[in-house]
Amino acid sequence: MISFVTFVVKTNPMLVFPNAKINIGLNIVEKRPDGFHDISSCFYPVGWSDALEITISDRLHFTADGISIPGNTDDNLCIRAYHSVSADYDIPPVNIHLLKAIPIGAGLGGGSSDAAFTISALNQLFDLHISEEKQLDYARRLGSDCAFFILNRQKYCHGKGDQFENIDLDLAGKWIVMVNPGIHISTVEAYAGVKPNAPETDLRELLGKPISTWKNEVKNDFETSLFPKYPFLQEIKEDLYKKGASYAAMSGSGSTLYGIFEKEIDLSGQFQRYNIWQGMLN
Repeated sequence: MISFVTFVVKTNPMLVFPNAKINIGLNIVEKRPDGFHDISSCFYPVGWSDALEITISDRLHFTADGISIPGNTDDNLCIRAYHSVSADYDIPPVNIHLLKAIPIGAGLGGGSSDAAFTISALNQLFDLHISEEKQLDYARRLGSDCAFFILNRQKYCHGKGDQFENIDLDLAGKWIVMVNPGIHISTVEAYAGVKPNAPETDLRELLGKPISTWKNEVKNDFETSLFPKYPFLQEIKEDLYKKGASYAAMSGSGSTLYGIFEKEIDLSGQFQRYNIWQGMLN
């Protein structure tokens, strides 16, 4: 254990805004001996965010408002993130309060982002000087895509989704519309219908082409099995193209669909039954 007798509190409370991500292309390459799958994808951060407040307390406590979070509070990824850090650093108990706005089971990595932001917030709050690499290590223990949110910038991802390389892809200034139909698709359900297969063309090569070419070339392998099961997902994707999207796809293992546009669009009367977020990409 790395123990500090004293620590510096930078800000109390610490308030951060864990953001979502989208997958631009997602290939299920092969099943691993450990039961996980190797993938290739581009993770891109988006502005749809939760709010996370951490304050020093006399006991470790987690509370949440907003979207209901299933499961036992003690197993929440934010609490597990705290335990990962406190195992190595002598920090006091904290109260973690989460305002949950990113839909759950939506392919947006919201829970993973909350965990990663907990790690980085504790690092800042107590001035621990934890290196980026060590923060990545903590995050990888919590989930396959948690580590991305430590970096939180567009990356080509491979392995279980926890290995990263730089990618020359800049969508700054474009607009994104995200449509979540309110259904939870579990990872188990999503992977049950896929057949791993290495792509013929490297995703990085495809994403290096103009966005106008992506529609027929940049695929999310989960769409093949989930669209027949949930036809309204395909309908949402088609509607995004009808609204003028340069590219539209499902994010992760679903259920959120997104469209990338050249400018802000009027969504009056569109997708009224669903949860919608739109904003500019950075």
